[in-house]
Amino acid sequence: MDVVVFGATGTIGRAIVQEALKRKHEVTAVVRNPASLELEDERLQVTTADILDPAAVAEAVRGHHEVISAFGPAAGRENDLLRAAESLLEGLQAAGLKRLLVIGGAGTLKTESGEWLMDTPGFPEKFRPLAEAHGHAYEIYSASSLDYTYLSPPAVIRPGRRTGQFRIGLDRLVVDENGDSSISVEDFAVAVIDELEEGNFSRTRFTVGY
Repeated sequence: MDVVVFGATGTIGRAIVQEALKRKHEVTAVVRNPASLELEDERLQVTTADILDPAAVAEAVRGHHEVISAFGPAAGRENDLLRAAESLLEGLQAAGLKRLLVIGGAGTLKTESGEWLMDTPGFPEKFRPLAEAHGHAYEIYSASSLDYTYLSPPAVIRPGRRTGQFRIGLDRLVVDENGDSSISVEDFAVAVIDELEEGNFSRTRFTVGY
């Protein structure tokens, strides 16, 4: 499979690229600074493009099969998530692509109480603008005609081990027997590439966790 990955230099984006390459997919990593990726593979191509520019998006994805966005905005520029969503939709349409996997946020996942995670006591207030922006971006994707999949991480995601063992949920936070919601970055990347290959969650959202 031939996949384009936006946000390939971030922690999650880099893990997605590595997992895709591990499974022998052809990967085009879209970055701002090619030197920052520091990955080499015969199946990897690196290109530059601005995800906020629909014409640049169209140029980057044209001729490829699937697109993954792991774009994350700079602090204070959370609304760039909305601009990126609109740009991706316009750019993919111009290029004739219909399939998009988006790495979103966990803030609008439901907890056991039925509340959104970002509305629960203890949710860090400094992360609320980002959580709200992710929620609005999800609305943009879900209102489109694109064949999108929106993958929300659990409450905690950090580098760890690749086990390939995790559970899947839809719009409700996946928690373990202790009430914790977490996954390693490596296993999250496994879930992303599983969806790339299997396409089980067309035009919907899902989440994962241990």
